[in-house]
Amino acid sequence: MAEIEKKPVKIMETVLRDAHQSLIATRMTTEQMLPIIEKMDKVGYHAVECWGGATFDASLRFLKEDPWERLRKLRDGFKNTKLQMLFRGQNILGYRHYADDVVEYFVQKSIANGIDIIRIFDCLNDIRNLETAVKATNKEGGHSQIALSYTLGDAYTLDYWMDMAKRVEDMGAQSLCIKDMAGLLVPYKATELVQALKDATSLPIQLHTHYTSGVASMTYLKAVEAGCDIIDTAISPFSMGTSQPATEVMVETFKGTPYDTGLDQNKLAEIADYFRPMREEALESGLMNPKVLGVNIKTLLYQVPGGMLSNMVSQLKEQNAEDKYYEVLEEIPRVRKDLGEPPLVTPSSQIVGTQAVFNVLMGERYKMATKETKAVLSGEYGSTVKPFDQEVQKKCIGDKKPITCRPADLIENELDKIEAEMSEWKEQDEDVLSYALFPQVATDFFKYRQAQKTAVDPAAGDKKNGTYPV
Repeated sequence: MAEIEKKPVKIMETVLRDAHQSLIATRMTTEQMLPIIEKMDKVGYHAVECWGGATFDASLRFLKEDPWERLRKLRDGFKNTKLQMLFRGQNILGYRHYADDVVEYFVQKSIANGIDIIRIFDCLNDIRNLETAVKATNKEGGHSQIALSYTLGDAYTLDYWMDMAKRVEDMGAQSLCIKDMAGLLVPYKATELVQALKDATSLPIQLHTHYTSGVASMTYLKAVEAGCDIIDTAISPFSMGTSQPATEVMVETFKGTPYDTGLDQNKLAEIADYFRPMREEALESGLMNPKVLGVNIKTLLYQVPGGMLSNMVSQLKEQNAEDKYYEVLEEIPRVRKDLGEPPLVTPSSQIVGTQAVFNVLMGERYKMATKETKAVLSGEYGSTVKPFDQEVQKKCIGDKKPITCRPADLIENELDKIEAEMSEWKEQDEDVLSYALFPQVATDFFKYRQAQKTAVDPAAGDKKNGTYPV
């Protein structure tokens, strides 16, 4: 019998980014991360995801930490392992489209401070919103990976995904990720999808999913057997629920097979031992809610990500309208269809969910359209896979002419203006980017930083205005 060709699957560890973002609202501090880095660095991971996503905002807003300083410290500790970040295309890590010069500068500084791999995605899968970031990453010598937001709907056929994969490769991306943010990809569909992508492109294929619907580890198994090159996992104390499958479980699953990762369970056990008390503490304090650790099969029934469901429940609670829950659930797919059937991922998931709540509570669909719904229907987020419902579009934006170009083509370079606006706070070049993304939050952080320095050295107060309160 012919020996099966060995094809070890690679592992990307998410504990320093998506795992704690998904389970404890991105509250892991740099101080908590640093002591375990040396051990993590010896495992032989393909990469460690440690930056981007919500970590930037959470560091500044809640932890009073400089995200750039975190990245530099992680880079110093990881001598042998690639560091990866998540980047929202033209939105960077913020919630609006930025000018190309800001995107390019952010990429340049991310790589200069230690990022190796940038995973770039767009909430509408509008390839035009990824171009600037991909070009900038390649120019700076980083690895550009495009993540396609996986979703269901009659527009999202295997042909659609194959066509997207070809376009991604043509654009110059160096690898392709299937980003299944809601845990919608079921095992046998993963086989079909990975095989189709392998036929369409020569790029390495990575799969990212969440355990929310309960099928993720089986999905990984079938995907790897179909040729998937890399999977995203989380060390066991921060795995499962709304996070990723456990690293140790997947390593054990493929042990002794052609897909054997070659990772050492003893080393992984030491890492798990380090994070376990952190998990216990988070459960005890309520930071980790046991609700997010279970299986939520409604994710598959309604194709709604877990975070979107909880957001919707709190909106209904505020309006004393919890009895409208199922009505809103049924309205979500209708709104999504009206808005061109976008994938439901930040920020499109929040836009569709909130509009569905308004439609039900008002008793008339689109009687009140949110600012964001109008922006989507005006083309300000980019183009969707299907056309908008014309009646809905007319009702929401009237005779306004929607834009059809790449939204960022209408934004003039803004870096110099931003720098001039925040110059009094600038202590490092990167501060300009923190301010560009989150002006108010960054300013509060700069004031806090100034006050901390002044407390240590009274002479360090601001020359013009004296010291600043925390």
